[in-house]
Amino acid sequence: MKREDVLMEAMPYIQRFHGKTIVIKLGGHAMVDQKILDTAIQDVVLLRYVGINVVLVHGGGPEITEKMEAMGKKPKFVAGLRITDSETMEIAQMVLVGKINDNIVSDIAKFGALGVGISGNDGNLLIAHKAGTKTVMVDETSQEVDLGLVGDIEEVNPRILEDLLEKHYIPVVAPVAIDRKGHSLNVNADTAAGEIAVALKADKLINLSDIDGVMNANRTRTYQRLTLQEADALISDGTIVGGMIPKLESCLYALNHGVRSAHIINGNREHNLLLELFTDNGVGTMIHHI
Repeated sequence: MKREDVLMEAMPYIQRFHGKTIVIKLGGHAMVDQKILDTAIQDVVLLRYVGINVVLVHGGGPEITEKMEAMGKKPKFVAGLRITDSETMEIAQMVLVGKINDNIVSDIAKFGALGVGISGNDGNLLIAHKAGTKTVMVDETSQEVDLGLVGDIEEVNPRILEDLLEKHYIPVVAPVAIDRKGHSLNVNADTAAGEIAVALKADKLINLSDIDGVMNANRTRTYQRLTLQEADALISDGTIVGGMIPKLESCLYALNHGVRSAHIINGNREHNLLLELFTDNGVGTMIHHI
């Protein structure tokens, strides 16, 4: 395709999304590979310059584990779920807010835009309560596990994000929440992104991860488009497993609460974000209403 044809294909999408808000959850290798992060942030900055409001929400689980080990504290997991005691919570805040968030904001500046790093604590953006026990399978035995200082989001106050977007900043949100007694809680970044998208009445929720999109049970096909009902059925019948479940559930939650479409794409491939948004076929999975 000629370069001018690429631009002409993008034009109607740029027109359609101008002035709209998109929430992007940034995860996977972008959190540990600077080259991948650079490419993703370049795309985000371009979106800002064509008039799209972008909010970034990031994860950082592997870096938390790495920092804990470096500090001599052994991470504790049960059935793949991290147990977050008070010391682990302090380390998580150090990594998420003090390192990853700051690095993303610096990257935004490097590519010519203005980023502002915040956590869910700032402006009471994310208010949560301590999650109850989780039922997990350990050695084929069902157990009730207390995950510690892990929160379920109960309220989003988007005013701080709206103020930043109005002034053309790119907010970068670390997935830490606050409870009504002022205690910090670790929250799932996928869930936080979905809740924020709903609170902002975003046009799209996009999950940048290490996978090409939603795949069939045999992992031989990536779905290009799924309706909300089709995606829900893939969870119900066991096709979707593991870490893909919270990603897809956050998409479904957003769609059920007013977001127009949600996307799961591979953020490791250069400029996939732009290709997903500005081309007819896209590159990942788009979940939409009927």
